[in-house]
Amino acid sequence: MPEFRIGQAAELLGVSVDRVRRWADDGRLATTRTSGQHRVIDGADLAAFAVELAADDADDSTVAQSARNRFTGLVTKVTKNEVMAQIEMQAGQHRIVSLISREAADDLGLEPGVLTTAVVKSTNVVIQRPE
Repeated sequence: MPEFRIGQAAELLGVSVDRVRRWADDGRLATTRTSGQHRVIDGADLAAFAVELAADDADDSTVAQSARNRFTGLVTKVTKNEVMAQIEMQAGQHRIVSLISREAADDLGLEPGVLTTAVVKSTNVVIQRPE
């Protein structure tokens, strides 16, 4: 099973290294030590913890939907023409780009710095493993 260092886990979870260390110190996230005394987290444990975090962050006021992939982040760029708007946002390490109507972008008040959530529903998702 793969193991991840604290810094890698922080990047994958979209939080600071200090936060992951606090979770480990509090016993919320299990770690082991390498022969060099570096703390590592088992990949399966990290995956389960990521699911737990996502469940903790779920907004109960959201209308029930079939889409489960939600990314909360900040709008970084808005490009509009007469009909459409391209919205770019950063959600942790993830850059998300969405094309919506200009009317919808205007109604939502989307501009750089606005907190928003991207809800993704797709019939095709490509999964890759780094080499």
